Amino acid sequence: MKAAAIKRHLQGVSLFKGLSEEELEQIVGIAQLRPYAARSFVFMQGDLLDRVFFIYSGKVKIHKTDVAGKEQIVSILQAGDMFPHAGFFRGGDFPAHAEIIETAELIVIPVGSFEKILLTYPELCVKMFKMLGEKIVDLQNRLEEKILRDTYEQIVMLLLRLCKSNGVMLGGNYKFTSHFTNRELANMIGTSRETINRTISQLRKKNVIALDEEGFFVINVHKLKAETL
Repeated sequence: MKAAAIKRHLQGVSLFKGLSEEELEQIVGIAQLRPYAARSFVFMQGDLLDRVFFIYSGKVKIHKTDVAGKEQIVSILQAGDMFPHAGFFRGGDFPAHAEIIETAELIVIPVGSFEKILLTYPELCVKMFKMLGEKIVDLQNRLEEKILRDTYEQIVMLLLRLCKSNGVMLGGNYKFTSHFTNRELANMIGTSRETINRTISQLRKKNVIALDEEGFFVINVHKLKAETL
């Protein structure tokens, strides 16, 4: 039953779309579906990077900590996402912590076995490196924002990214599918909770952002983009 669930899930992951039954079965054969409790860690920054994960259900926070213990949130991942995006064909350690936000089930695949499959199927390998390339471009864009944009614009750009990664289109607006505290948003770009609170208040007064009855952000993305011009 677990193998069938893993197969159904992986068929919907963009990386594996287009694979034959035989190719997909090889991946299912090396995968395990494991439950994780909320607030538990999948791995810690510096642990040996020996597994790759696909989120079957739940949400995972990827974050780093500096020597003073300050948190820097890299991303909030949800069902369908893969992590980490580093370590293939070079070994090394996990570059960040992975913490479960909501009770989750993860598909776990050993990196060594996954690498052998990538080498066997060049088309899959090309898809993987395309995905990694997109992640590199995203990191470059974040670095440019940090250097070239003021804090207000950085917050706006963060919200635009979250619309794509943690939002769904709803009646012409984007609705976030995850709740974010002001502290979490601040830790994503290295600013203060007070600055986030002040900026969100400004955007709500401009009718750029609203909260629905469940407390999720609903964002007029066209108005939000105009804030960066």
